[in-house]
Formats: sequence, C-alpha cells, structure tokens
Amino acid sequence: MSTALPPTHQALTVPEVMAALRMSRFKVYDLIRSRQLKSIKVGRCRRVPAEALRAFIEHQLEETA
Repeated sequence: MSTALPPTHQALTVPEVMAALRMSRFKVYDLIRSRQLKSIKVGRCRRVPAEALRAFIEHQLEETA
C-alpha cells in the first residue's frame, strides 16, 4: 500500500493519517483513544509514528485473513 507521503516522514499528523486511511478525524482519534493506533504527543501536537501506522494496517490485514 502506498500513501502519498515522502519516505522521510517518521511521524505523521492526524490529517496525514486521515488521508492515508481515508477515515474521519473522529475515527482516527477513536483508534488512538482505544490504543489500536499508537501515537505520541509533543506539546499540544499529536503524532503517529509511521511504523505504528504500518503495524496497524498489518494487524488489520491479519485479522481479516
């Protein structure tokens, strides 16, 4: 799966995750709150490590297989 993000991105913003997953802001924050999608907070900024997004997608693929 290819997102439109440069390979140098180590941490993604919530809007970038929304675009990558094609989900709403509410759903992305719901995944973060339920700890299905790991994230970090830097000051007031929420970031999702790129590896956490990949792991989330892989986990979802394994569950549906």
